Amino acid sequence: MMILSSPTLQLSVPSLPKLSIFTTTTPIRFSPEFNRPRTLTMQFQNGNAYPVGVDLPADYAEWLPKSDLKDRRRAGIFLHPTSFPGPYGIGDLGDQAFHFLDWLHDSGCSVWQVLPLVPPGRKGNEDGSPYSGQDANCGNTLLISLEELVKDGLLMKEELPKALDMDRVSFSAVADIKDPLISKAAERLVSSEGELKRQLEDFRKGPDIASWLEDAAYFAAIDNSLNALSWYEWPEPLKNRHLVALEEIYQNKKDFINIFIAQQFLFQRQWQKVRDYAQMKGVSIMGDMPIYVGYHSADVWSNKKQFLLNKNGFPLLVSGVPPDAFSQTGQLWGSPLYDWEAMEKDGFSWWIRRIKHAQNLFDEFRIDHFRGFAGFWAVPYEAKIAMVGRWKVGPGKSLFDAIFRAVGKVNIIAEDLGVITEDVVQLRKSIGAPGMAVLQFGSNFLLS
Repeated sequence: MMILSSPTLQLSVPSLPKLSIFTTTTPIRFSPEFNRPRTLTMQFQNGNAYPVGVDLPADYAEWLPKSDLKDRRRAGIFLHPTSFPGPYGIGDLGDQAFHFLDWLHDSGCSVWQVLPLVPPGRKGNEDGSPYSGQDANCGNTLLISLEELVKDGLLMKEELPKALDMDRVSFSAVADIKDPLISKAAERLVSSEGELKRQLEDFRKGPDIASWLEDAAYFAAIDNSLNALSWYEWPEPLKNRHLVALEEIYQNKKDFINIFIAQQFLFQRQWQKVRDYAQMKGVSIMGDMPIYVGYHSADVWSNKKQFLLNKNGFPLLVSGVPPDAFSQTGQLWGSPLYDWEAMEKDGFSWWIRRIKHAQNLFDEFRIDHFRGFAGFWAVPYEAKIAMVGRWKVGPGKSLFDAIFRAVGKVNIIAEDLGVITEDVVQLRKSIGAPGMAVLQFGSNFLLS
């Protein structure tokens, strides 16, 4: 039985066209045998309204629901570009990337998921991990294709090194081979004239690029000139970004800075070619954004007030997770935590810039450890194990409200694995982000 308690009632029926039920006081005339007032009328998606009980049009059986493309089932492959076959010990953004996209298209796949494209950490035994990056926005220049640089006229074919046969990527060995040639190509670009040089100048002046590129270039220049494990060990004027000290770095390291920026341009240019081709093939590229950034990074050095640091710039609390099925003492990640109150006062501008840049790289992207936006595990910096930490309240929906106001719709996938409390579920739903499920976890077993 249905009781109408108001003049208007909306119904949503998944298997039928959307309709609404409303009342009318106007009598409707039918054939003589049904010549009595009708008060219940159905309005369908096509805009037509029909009184209850009358015959529907002959094509009614063809009024099938239209599926929303964003809700369709998709299949894809999770493969980082470093895993492509490559002639110099690492995959890159050359021919193999385009061949892979052809294969995805031909096999009916429509998603290519990658790991973070940031420069992997090269200090502190990170061993090339993209989750220990030195910058949240820069691209990993080891992914630049040398063959593509030959096509651009920035390298000569005779300058290419001999092929390197490796089963696993040795980032130090690859860097020894590729870094000098990529630097040479960037140097030639900086000293050149023509269309490619004009594109470089436009790139470095773009507001969404300049907001992070200059800091990254200065950070890399200082880091390259000092033998220190962390910016905390830099001389005080550089550590605290005194203008006179930064100007001196620019004058002394101008060539390095210009070449660094040109390398980032070359990476972005090659990646954009790959992304354009993916879109032409109907393949969506899903990126990956770690929620935290490394302490020894341009992000922390140039935005100290946005992180929980003491007056000397040292972390007060660091990231991790409590004990779980994978570790009896928890996981101690060691990344500095955000000062969410300071970020909110600043309008979450750091996150807005980061999201904008991610949108320039990917069609959609996963945010790693999404649960940290609802509640995050905070561990004292001096602790040796993560289990001594405690839960703290995250920024919640206020962060995403600010992001959506600034950049509009964002295709986010929430990595919601691990200890997921109700507030995490509600936050994910409130921003319309799909979550993740792992087959092995869902079946309550692990593959051996």
